Amino acid sequence: MSNRQGAPAASAAPGAAIESRVERCFAALKAARRGGLVVFVAAGDPDPETFFEILSGLPEAGVDVIEIGMPFSDPMADGPAIQAASLRALQAGMTLSGTLDMAARFRTQDDETPIILMGYYNPIYSYGPQKFLEDAREAGVDGLIIVDLPPEEDVELCLPTIDAGLHWIRLATPTTDDKRLPAVLSNTSGFVYYVSIMGITGTRSASGAAVREAVTRLKRHTDLPVAVGFGIKTPEQAAEIVTVADAVVVGSAVIERLKAGLDEAGRAQPGLVEDVLGFVRALAEGVRQGRPG
Repeated sequence: MSNRQGAPAASAAPGAAIESRVERCFAALKAARRGGLVVFVAAGDPDPETFFEILSGLPEAGVDVIEIGMPFSDPMADGPAIQAASLRALQAGMTLSGTLDMAARFRTQDDETPIILMGYYNPIYSYGPQKFLEDAREAGVDGLIIVDLPPEEDVELCLPTIDAGLHWIRLATPTTDDKRLPAVLSNTSGFVYYVSIMGITGTRSASGAAVREAVTRLKRHTDLPVAVGFGIKTPEQAAEIVTVADAVVVGSAVIERLKAGLDEAGRAQPGLVEDVLGFVRALAEGVRQGRPG
């Protein structure tokens, strides 16, 4: 089936069919015959400057695509680790505007690594959807994952996102059957995010066999890359996932590593940034040892 793909880069003329950062990234991964590493970090966690140090170091540590979580007070699909990260960020003063500022600051030093914003619609609605899309594009954001807007609500933000030249990346789950998949894949571009387990993030892990079966089924319906997330905690698990998927997404495990470097007051201790980036390097090495099936 065909999907609406190929969102133009921010500098493209209206209607220009040029390759986006996300498309270039996955094309390069395919040419190199390796899987990709997508890492989730919560904007402003544990404080804006420490967060930006981590964000800046992710590409050198081996991250192919960065997901930045937009802090929200009621992240219903997230497990305890990411909920706590959101709370820390909000307490440190992070806002949606501040999140976009972080993306724009990152773009002054890296114009290639794709940035995907992930979160919930409420903060965007409060910000003003059209203004948000304009500001996100200006900041160098490449796409959105909004977990609480189903395909039936595409007119709300999905279609305006595509018109703004950004990717709309949708989640598929173990309960997304063949009847539902066409709706999930409609208007999706960049990649498909397969949620490998039911429930909230970071609580358990899916078996390799179950992931293989699910990815194989997804690829019968779309030519888009498939990234698999939820419950992936170790380099060994990451290596196993990329033998069947185009990329692996790790979030809660990175957040837990960050949390381990905080003092009792929630402040970053010396060595936190280096420890988090060291863990990410280990994940990247695991991904590079995995081979596409």
